[in-house]
Amino acid sequence: MVHDSALDVYRSALPVILVSLVAGLFAGTILGSETMRAGIESVPGLLLLLPAFLATRGGVYGSLGARLSSGLHQGVIEPRFERDERLTNAVVASFVNGMAVSVFIAVVAYLVLLVSGGEGSLLQLVGVMVIAGFLSALLMLSVLVAVVFVGYRRGYDPDNIVGPLVTTLGDVFGVFFLLVGVVLVGWVL
Repeated sequence: MVHDSALDVYRSALPVILVSLVAGLFAGTILGSETMRAGIESVPGLLLLLPAFLATRGGVYGSLGARLSSGLHQGVIEPRFERDERLTNAVVASFVNGMAVSVFIAVVAYLVLLVSGGEGSLLQLVGVMVIAGFLSALLMLSVLVAVVFVGYRRGYDPDNIVGPLVTTLGDVFGVFFLLVGVVLVGWVL
């Protein structure tokens, strides 16, 4: 009985993990690109905040995924794209947490630069993080809710897909929109 259950989990999680593997390689390709390297060099402190930014994408939106999964299993959230107060509150809370954490990371990175004798611009770091945090939040929230709901309706257990999905989305969208933030802030400042 336990063997069947473990095998079922493995079968349902394997496709998501394989997709996550390919998407993770794509994120690495963006990170290793000449454009990203130039962006990292042009914004002092960017390399310092990158790991924290990517980690918090998974942490903040992973909590939302866990809430969605629990809500679906308990029957308090229906897998439909209609107005639902619980779903709306969870999504708004995740968005606010994601934005607050993004700004906090920029401030901490700036303070670390100051303490270590490095040079950097608080306005530049906060600008990059607000843009990257906002754009990644919009896409992560949309894709996460859509994949979990559609997957649940097709018989997939959200507990098996939320973890790999959130970490992959966080890496891909995080790296890409960090680059977008560097370019946009570079035009303005």
